[in-house]
Amino acid sequence: MSIYVGNLSYQVEQDDLRRVFAEYGTVKSVQMPVDRETGRVRGFAFVEMGTEAEEAAAIEALDSAEWMGRNLKVNKAKPKTDGGGSFGGGGRRGNNGGGYSRRY
Repeated sequence: MSIYVGNLSYQVEQDDLRRVFAEYGTVKSVQMPVDRETGRVRGFAFVEMGTEAEEAAAIEALDSAEWMGRNLKVNKAKPKTDGGGSFGGGGRRGNNGGGYSRRY
């Protein structure tokens, strides 16, 4: 299981997160998703710790903590579900994608 870290400053780098979370145990990985169009980090990350006890300690200490001018949102990451897409209904796009019918 991993930890979701939200409301990050756009200046945060992986090494910054690794240092902060290392205070609570072994950091196995840090993933910072990047926007496909801009190449910029998206303001959230996923951190995987060595044990669940380390994860719990990091979550308790860092949730709502102020860091780099932002109040962090830190909790257990929800498992990724298959399908869905960004529209929540299978990711359907194209004709009639806005919930209305186009008539020409």
